[in-house]
Amino acid sequence: MSSLYHTISQITDELSTDECKRVSYLCGALDIDKFSTDPRGMLQSVLCQRRIDNTFLMELILKIRRYDLLREVLSTSKSTVEGLLKNGHSVSEYRVLMADVGEDMDTEDLKSLTFLLRGTLPKHKLENVQSFLDIVVELEKLDQLSSEKMDLIEQSLRSIHRADLAKKISQYQQTVLMIKQGSSPQDRLQFSRMPLPNSSFAIPSASCNARPVSKFCDKPTGVKKELLVSNSYRQVNEEVYSMRSEPRGVCLIIDCVGTEGDELEQTFKALHFHVIIHKLLSWRDMLSTLREVAHQKGHYRASAFVCCIISRSHSSNLLGTEPNGPGLNLNAVRQLFTSELCPGLAGKPKLFFIQSYNVSEPQRCAEFMGCEDEVSGELETDGPVVLCCTRSIPVDADIFWSHCWTKGEQLEAPKHQSVYLKALRSFLTEGQKRRTNLVDVHMSVNRAVYKHNHKSPESSYFLNVRHTLRKILYLS
Repeated sequence: MSSLYHTISQITDELSTDECKRVSYLCGALDIDKFSTDPRGMLQSVLCQRRIDNTFLMELILKIRRYDLLREVLSTSKSTVEGLLKNGHSVSEYRVLMADVGEDMDTEDLKSLTFLLRGTLPKHKLENVQSFLDIVVELEKLDQLSSEKMDLIEQSLRSIHRADLAKKISQYQQTVLMIKQGSSPQDRLQFSRMPLPNSSFAIPSASCNARPVSKFCDKPTGVKKELLVSNSYRQVNEEVYSMRSEPRGVCLIIDCVGTEGDELEQTFKALHFHVIIHKLLSWRDMLSTLREVAHQKGHYRASAFVCCIISRSHSSNLLGTEPNGPGLNLNAVRQLFTSELCPGLAGKPKLFFIQSYNVSEPQRCAEFMGCEDEVSGELETDGPVVLCCTRSIPVDADIFWSHCWTKGEQLEAPKHQSVYLKALRSFLTEGQKRRTNLVDVHMSVNRAVYKHNHKSPESSYFLNVRHTLRKILYLS
């Protein structure tokens, strides 16, 4: 058990406040408003109060789509956990739905919903609302919302012009109703809302009804009906990022070597992004430009954000036009667009494509072997690994990070073109035509880079590709 507690501690240390609240809600907690002071400590308390095992912990991490933690802390993978859960799951699909709806809401949506419910929820509760789940929990306490009573929240979402989210709830209700109509009275008990015990966090105990498959249960009750709801819901509700806005969002291109910024501009314009391009900036000007773009109000109306940087570098610092100096750390680039500093992009995909030319000797993983276990996300290649590992990026949700670097001497070649950027432009364009998701698009980029390295090892490119995307992303 001490080993499990240690694992829980490792996981909670890596979660943001919002992620801690989501995990706690998925466990059944109704006091998630207490998480603002000590989110990790409170979540540890929630998890330790419940009789959990590794399988349940894996399911929780899967549901919040932190696949990097599955790999790095729990030593498993997304596909493996999904296979384990085919025989039954423990986390309520209703709670997963509520958590997912909250992830798709931005700050303006939350303000509108809070205003709309001012006659339903107490004023002092509305004043402390920080997320959609805060509203959900208060409605549940008033018995205005449950897995079988969702009309109020569905209509409210339609009233604030989020028909897409209301549709998700409607589809779930229809699926549950369909299954219940074809089930026996005993099976229908599986869909009723479980009473919560009187504890400080209201955590349901690990009973056979709550845990269809668990070492604590004598027999797996109601698994088949629960699976029908889960599978039917997923079929009608594919997890895809919404890309409805026109333009899709801002694509910031910073070309500090003057080589391929214009080509990238054409590529992302064709992908319906509003492109802002800057050339030959110092690293300080780069930082200033990134800050300025991060503070733009237009992100609230956008569906996504893209940042492309081409620069000389030293280690993990981008130098811009300077031959040397402290430079701009790659972590600083990402941090400017986190939910805290750029709330307009909360819950939306943030894509970074960086080509750096190292003026020092590029560092490579030992023999390029074994590094795939360190790389978050689901990217793989069909040959020897060309990924090099940096665990510091990314750590936030909804980020796709693709950093390629090679020797700075390559810029001295006449009419130099980056193999990485050329492949990226080509496969993004092809992916738009064929409606290929971004992860699969980048697999093709990986293969192109590997093929080049195999033919020309003296001019090899090195890739660090990581992502914390929670849904499928199509740039079309």
